[in-house]
Amino acid sequence: MSIWEIRKALKNKLIEYIKTQYKENWLKNQGDPSKVVTILDHINPNALYFGFGRRFATYKRAHLLFMDLERLSKIVNNPLLPVRFVFTGKAHPDDGGGRGLIKHIVEISRRPEFLGKIIFLENYDMSLARRLVSGVDVWINTPTRPLEASGTSGEKAEMNGVLNLSVLDGWWYEGYREGAGWALTEKRTYDNQQFQDQLDASTIYHLLEDEIIPLYFAKNDEGYSIGWIQYIKNSMSQIAPDYTMKRMMDDYFNRFYNKLSTRALTISENNFAEAKSIAKWKNEVAAHWDSFEIESYNYNTGAPFQHIVGEDYSIEITIDRKDLHSMLGIDLVLAKEKPENHTLEFVTSEPFILVKEAGTKLYFELKRTTTEMGHIKVGVRVYPYNENIPHRMDFAYVRWIDS
Repeated sequence: MSIWEIRKALKNKLIEYIKTQYKENWLKNQGDPSKVVTILDHINPNALYFGFGRRFATYKRAHLLFMDLERLSKIVNNPLLPVRFVFTGKAHPDDGGGRGLIKHIVEISRRPEFLGKIIFLENYDMSLARRLVSGVDVWINTPTRPLEASGTSGEKAEMNGVLNLSVLDGWWYEGYREGAGWALTEKRTYDNQQFQDQLDASTIYHLLEDEIIPLYFAKNDEGYSIGWIQYIKNSMSQIAPDYTMKRMMDDYFNRFYNKLSTRALTISENNFAEAKSIAKWKNEVAAHWDSFEIESYNYNTGAPFQHIVGEDYSIEITIDRKDLHSMLGIDLVLAKEKPENHTLEFVTSEPFILVKEAGTKLYFELKRTTTEMGHIKVGVRVYPYNENIPHRMDFAYVRWIDS
């Protein structure tokens, strides 16, 4: 119960902020004072509030909610289940598309059926953002996948007990947990963006009508929704702890800064001996990369890659390095073709094991069990190996070989 009361208190602060900060401006801009009265009357503290506040770039798809106005009108005009949508944000002065989205939403918000139910708050700033990410019940993020870098406003909302409704992109791709918010799949169904927008909009309407709104208004005799409180508890316990400044700094230090600091010390010791050695190795590989030859390629189980799931197979490859002195590595790469657009989607890669080295010859073997179904495309790649480089992409030479 205390969670519900805290959330109500934060919502009331948002409502009072809106009424205090925007009433005078609305009276100037709306023209008809009765419209302002209608807006203020419809700012209902008992309603379910959705928030959308961010930079109005077109890829963030602020228009998605408005693709079926008749369906949206039914959602916001149900007197038994009051719902409100609050939008705010700014577009770059040179972003005509972003400014056009704002104009479109403002025009819709002034229509009689949406007056006071779809609200656009102008002059977006930190003070308004603070109230919005703490005062609404659900935070909406609908970017064109996969263009969202992070979506930090949703992380801030998360810390305030606000639930997220978002495309699985940016931070929500990692953060989403079932029963602690709502998600639209990260996968595209259509290459045509208009069709994809229509599908995503329909999915949002479905989530609103069948899951989110009924859950919020499933109130018990004490006036609160046990299910909604459980979602908040799940969100605060399973998601919020991982999206803090401490977690971010820990990741930076453990994954990047500490490793880079250690590496910097290593390669700079003894007058940069390690750095000079790696540079010499790279020059040698570049000079002789085309000299090595595939001496043999043996596929030891039936026809190459024509077997069923669960079957074992092995591949043996012998390479003669010739004039190349570098050690080499080999990967088996599996990809699956997407039938809707005939593009390849990476499935997995597995390294070959070096079983013997004799002079300039390297003998590799891979044993594995088939786990992939369907039409799988297979590739084998050879790359230069040096344990002293931090990542293979530090020297991205590769040769693909045929079976």
